[in-house]
Amino acid sequence: RQMCIRDRSCRDLGISNVTLYAFSTENWNRPVFEVKALMKLFHYYLKKKLTTLYQENVKVVIIGDVGPFPKVIKDYIKNLEELTKNNDGMLLNLAMNYGGRSEIVRATKGIVKAVSDGAISIEDLDEQLFAQYLYTKKQKDPDLIIRTAGEKRLSNFLLWQSAYSELYFVDKNWPDFNRDDLIEALNHYKSRKRKYGSLNAIEKTARKQVS
Repeated sequence: RQMCIRDRSCRDLGISNVTLYAFSTENWNRPVFEVKALMKLFHYYLKKKLTTLYQENVKVVIIGDVGPFPKVIKDYIKNLEELTKNNDGMLLNLAMNYGGRSEIVRATKGIVKAVSDGAISIEDLDEQLFAQYLYTKKQKDPDLIIRTAGEKRLSNFLLWQSAYSELYFVDKNWPDFNRDDLIEALNHYKSRKRKYGSLNAIEKTARKQVS
């Protein structure tokens, strides 16, 4: 399963792929003191978790444009990805300076360049090929997306990938979301019937009777 949530509880519960929305492209519009505080938090977290994530066999992939971050943070990001690149346990995506719309624009530019260079033809383009130009190429789309703090929106998160994700909303703020909340979210997910837009047997029978 793939989902968006937190810490080693995911690994212990058999979740193989996790995406954390750490910093959005819109977060730069926050007050300067908040942005500086977040940069210090990233610095602390990346330094603290560098060895731990490697030892726990977690592979870390950064999705987003890290160019605008301070050099010290970019260096930690580079070291973290390099150190964990051969780990084959849980995959952890850290979305940093990430936005779903900007990701789609970036993918479109990549495809235009590939067509211009003759690497692909326009006739080759389909959903599968387009997905290969996203940050999450070769990864499965998320099964479950959890949104905390009582908000009922995606906030520009994995817009392409979340087309058929199950959405779970909770009033708790992110720092208060714990293992029990995670288990409750997973149980709620298990109770849903995922049809991906197709008809189930009952619906098919009902349509036949109507027609």
